[in-house]
Order: sequence, then C-alpha cells, then structure tokens
Amino acid sequence: MSFWDERYDRPDYVFGEAPNAFLAANAHRLKDYQTALAVADGEGRNGVFLAEQGLDVLAIDASPVGLVKADQLARKRGVRLTTHCLDIGSYDWPAAQFDVVVAIFVQFAPPALRDAMFAGMVRTLKPGGLLLLEGYRPEQLAHGTGGPPQAENLYTEALLRAQFAELEIITLESYDTELTEGAAHAGLSAVIDLVARKPG
Repeated sequence: MSFWDERYDRPDYVFGEAPNAFLAANAHRLKDYQTALAVADGEGRNGVFLAEQGLDVLAIDASPVGLVKADQLARKRGVRLTTHCLDIGSYDWPAAQFDVVVAIFVQFAPPALRDAMFAGMVRTLKPGGLLLLEGYRPEQLAHGTGGPPQAENLYTEALLRAQFAELEIITLESYDTELTEGAAHAGLSAVIDLVARKPG
C-alpha cells in the first residue's frame, strides 16, 4: 500500500470534508464555467465542492483509497464526481479540455515533475479558462503545520510567475494564515495563492 493509501485508510477525512478556504473564497469566479479538473484531489473535498457549484468535475489522484472516499463524499453531498486513479507524472493533460483547473497543496513532486505538471495544467486549460492554485511557501518549514519537508517542493511568487508566464495573473498573494483542514493542515501556515486565466 502506498504512502497516500495508508494515510487515507481511516474512517475520517485526513484534510476534512469542507473545501479548501481559498477555493471556497473564489467560488464566485466559477459561475460561467462548465468543466473542471481537480488535480491530486485525494479524498475529494475540493472536487466535490466544484461539483456543488454545478461543474462537471474530473478528480485525478494516485490513491485508489482516497478516490473511493471521494466517491462516498460525492454521494453524501448528492453530486456527481468522475474520478480517475493515475500517476500524475504519466497523465497526458489533454489540450484545451477544461474550463477550470484546481490544484490545492500539490507539492509532492521533484522539481522536474512539478515543472511538467505545471505545463500540463496550462495546456489542458481551454482559452479563457481559470487556474486556481494554493500551496505552501518556504517559510512553512519553520511552522511545521503541514506540507512537505523539502524546500524545493515549496512555492514562491517568482517561481509561479515564471511557470505560469503564459497565463494572465489575476491575483498572486503570499501570506500567513491559520489553516483548519482536518488533522493534516492545522495551525499557522505560510501559503501562496494564485488565480490566473488563460488568454483567448
């Protein structure tokens, strides 16, 4: 059983059942869109929230255990969620497929894989599509309240501006906040938020 399967193999939800606060705060931006990709969606809290906004959602993750719980959460909430179990490193990121791409704390890849993943996110967005991304900054290492222990997996404004140079940045903010997302993201956290649109 993989690390994430072991982590999700419990009756409660590791990151809670509520959507990420940054995503929820940007719900108003979703109203004119139809399709969404939830990247590394784990137990489904964010994909289910997107479905509750009326979007046709594909949630991808490497953990079958997590995605079973995502399906259960969708049924509990009375929405439809399509899930696909895969290694994100081998995902083909179909061109111009989604109106919205959401990536919340997807910071577990080595830099080369991360760069390919970011390029894939841009490719799979339709023209006019929206990227919503939240991650931890290097300052998170001092807080120790969640996220990877490797500094190279954390995000800076310079990194995100460079990686998403093809997109129109709507907001890019770095700040510290109290996270209450299940047992795994709890306490003062150094985060960075990006909202960006693909031209066209």
